[in-house]
Amino acid sequence: MTIESASTASTASQVSSIGLQDFLKILTTQLSHQDPLKPMDNQEFIAQVAQFSALEQSRQLNEKIDRLLAVQSATQSVGLLGKTVDIDVAGAARSGKVSALKFSGGEPLLSVLTTAGVALEGISLSQVLGVR
Repeated sequence: MTIESASTASTASQVSSIGLQDFLKILTTQLSHQDPLKPMDNQEFIAQVAQFSALEQSRQLNEKIDRLLAVQSATQSVGLLGKTVDIDVAGAARSGKVSALKFSGGEPLLSVLTTAGVALEGISLSQVLGVR
């Protein structure tokens, strides 16, 4: 069994959780159980190492993009303070002024004072329809 066939058979979530230690365990197991009359091809071995390296780099890139998006979201939400926004609350569009900002679990949540004088708390950026 090669690492390539093992990774092809696994799901994306299982593949993303494979670490360097797991890779080394698989590699040593593979080498210890190979047929001495048919040793592992060097090109296949290099290809497997390259695939693992590419997978790890892809995982790290995804983590960095997630962090960048979180920072961008926080920066964008700070810029909304004092601005009038149109928001979607339970399928109904409302307008109001962003009066406060708080972070819950890394996600910015807005407090909006509507034109009717009602304070709406916990408004996410995905609920903002427009900014005026």
